[in-house]
Amino acid sequence: MSLTLQEVEHIAKLARLELTDEEKSRYREQLSAILEHVAQLQKLDTSSIHPMAGVFSAENPLRADESRPGLTPEALLKTAAEKEQAQFKIPPVFE
Repeated sequence: MSLTLQEVEHIAKLARLELTDEEKSRYREQLSAILEHVAQLQKLDTSSIHPMAGVFSAENPLRADESRPGLTPEALLKTAAEKEQAQFKIPPVFE
């Protein structure tokens, strides 16, 4: 399927593109090649292919979500620059 220059100009107008004559010629060739490839794909027999939502399996590849013990407050406060009454002490946000 080969596009005409008028069809390329129409597509460019719809896309609000201003093309030079050289670009129109180049895009006519490229778009025609794409359309020819799509036409070949449409000829393929896909009756034995099951429909699917995506190319990846629906299985979860992540590990199981299991509960583990967390850090104690004392262990967390060891990293604090300043602490007060078992809490992190930070500079005030508003004066």
